[in-house]
Amino acid sequence: MHIEGVLLQCYSAIMQFNNWNDLRFLLALKRGRSLSGAAQLLGVDDTTVSRRLTALQTALGLILCGRQPDGSLRLSSVGEALISHIEAMEHEVELIGEMLGSDKDSCAGTVRLTSVPIVINRLLAPEVGSLLDAHPDLGLDLIPDTRDFSLTHREADIAVRLSRPTTGGTNIKSRRIGQLHYSAYALQHHSNREAMRLPWITYDETLAHMPQAQWINRATKGRTSELVGVRVHDAETALEIVLNGLGRTLLPNVVAERHKGLQRLVMKDMPDPPTRDLWILTHVEQIKLRRIVEVTAWLENVLKPSTV
Repeated sequence: MHIEGVLLQCYSAIMQFNNWNDLRFLLALKRGRSLSGAAQLLGVDDTTVSRRLTALQTALGLILCGRQPDGSLRLSSVGEALISHIEAMEHEVELIGEMLGSDKDSCAGTVRLTSVPIVINRLLAPEVGSLLDAHPDLGLDLIPDTRDFSLTHREADIAVRLSRPTTGGTNIKSRRIGQLHYSAYALQHHSNREAMRLPWITYDETLAHMPQAQWINRATKGRTSELVGVRVHDAETALEIVLNGLGRTLLPNVVAERHKGLQRLVMKDMPDPPTRDLWILTHVEQIKLRRIVEVTAWLENVLKPSTV
């Protein structure tokens, strides 16, 4: 049977299948990329996800996912084709929920927010209390990750990124809300002369395009002898190495200045360290949802002072 015929069969089955909660498990498998990833998204255990997916396939009479040779669970071609329709249903469910709750003063639901670890851990996490105090029915999932989670596939609801997005097209609304200014930092107990002789902490080859990595490469003129033996994948790890006195690196001023044990280094005969823009990304179909509006407003309040 061609995929169009299978989709017609799916549509007919879903019209008779009124348990939206089970359909969410298939959506979570797509977004979480694995059984454990789906379980984490839904706040349940792996066994529950497996059981609900089995029940869904039995109810619909279709094979929507299956085990791969490596033991992982993946969507079948039918499951993949069905995802966009389930996402459309999800959007309608969200809109209905917003309409029914439109007369309430509080916003409810969960917002998945992703950014690089240093933004999540050092800038946003310390300020979460004010958001939850203002909206006690709101849930916030903070996802510190260097990967660009797809808002189009609803892997996250809001993303804060350090460069202008190049994917997502008209489905994604992006807006620049501030900047992160960088400087070179080392541990305070080093004298300035000692600090200037410390090796540089830089990034692995996959991140050589980053402005921080390019600046450090210019500072060392490509001499690997001036680098710490370990390379990092994110600024959060670089910060920890600096705090252990093993080297110096570029850090966002707004993060480093919160650590009294760090000193900002004066780099003579070097161009100014880079500045990176902060962008908020949301999906156009969610942008008017109350919980998205409130979290976005909170982000603007927290991150706009980061332009220091």
